Amino acid sequence: MNETMKAFVHTVPGQVGFTEKSVPDNPGTNGAIIKTRTALLCTSDIHAVDRKVEALRNTTLGHEAVGIVHKLGSQVKGLKEGDRVAVSATTPCFRCENCLRGFPSQCQRMLGGVKFGNSKDGVLAEYFHVNDAEANLVPIQATIPDEAAVYATDMMPTGIMGASNAGIPAGGTVAVFAQGPVGLMATAGARLLGAGLVIAVESIPKRKALSKQFGADRVVDFIEVDPVKEILRLTEGKGVDSAIESLGAQNTFEACVKVTRPGGTVSVIGYFTKGEYIGIPRAEWGFGMGEKTIRTGLCPGGKELMRRMLRLLETGRVDPSPLTTHVFEFSELDRAFRMMKTKADDIIKPLIRF
Repeated sequence: MNETMKAFVHTVPGQVGFTEKSVPDNPGTNGAIIKTRTALLCTSDIHAVDRKVEALRNTTLGHEAVGIVHKLGSQVKGLKEGDRVAVSATTPCFRCENCLRGFPSQCQRMLGGVKFGNSKDGVLAEYFHVNDAEANLVPIQATIPDEAAVYATDMMPTGIMGASNAGIPAGGTVAVFAQGPVGLMATAGARLLGAGLVIAVESIPKRKALSKQFGADRVVDFIEVDPVKEILRLTEGKGVDSAIESLGAQNTFEACVKVTRPGGTVSVIGYFTKGEYIGIPRAEWGFGMGEKTIRTGLCPGGKELMRRMLRLLETGRVDPSPLTTHVFEFSELDRAFRMMKTKADDIIKPLIRF
């Protein structure tokens, strides 16, 4: 009889809870079985449950974790059992047409790179399986604690990708709308990439303070002032070179288009969960001819990207640990999920210890 483990799953559409599952014991020739040590709960886990998809019944949630290699496929090179590893939240195959075209996050189909919690069981279990392990796992340097390394799996690469996609010129201006975990990492990324003026848009006091800590020069509180007018004032009416939308809402997307100057770029990393369409403000878009680029992106995944994130941690360029506002034991995931859903106690990112 197979050994069993606890897993945190979609129980029925729209609800979550613990269940018993068999410990995965077959990594396959190219995969790996990971024993979980530390994980993060993400707002996108909440969105996944809220979609109430019947096909996800009994699917384990979660996509951000570090752990120990428990079993390794026979064809996997560069890793060994017992290694402490970071696991990419996006796990492309790196062989399909989309991967070979340079879009690994869209592995096999649109958004198909995010397999955990969607097309396969996620990481919020005592053990989990990783496909294409050689490409999607990276050993963690001994000097980097789990609590920091786990941010290299999604929050850091997604936020910094948003800044990179924004095409920020050295010394240029950038506005980052919303300072949740990904937005804060986009703020840090904008500073790393050489922005001369980083403007964060946020109203929650704790997040406003963190945005300054991660590199914002100005924080615009949209409750107190019109953010579009204020950003135009701060840029002497010119607008910013780059705007980053990290919330996933119609009003913030519109604001990004409005504050971006001709020739600038709007980078979208927000998760849009409402409405069938996203509208573009026609006049500020130049009636279709304003030479404003809109780029969208999903964390590309892969070990090379995580290696770069871990290097930023090792050299102290970025310290994401202040994003962790609450720590829970694995057995407390029900409570962590409820708090994340309601944003109780100003929760930003809950860290889960196994």
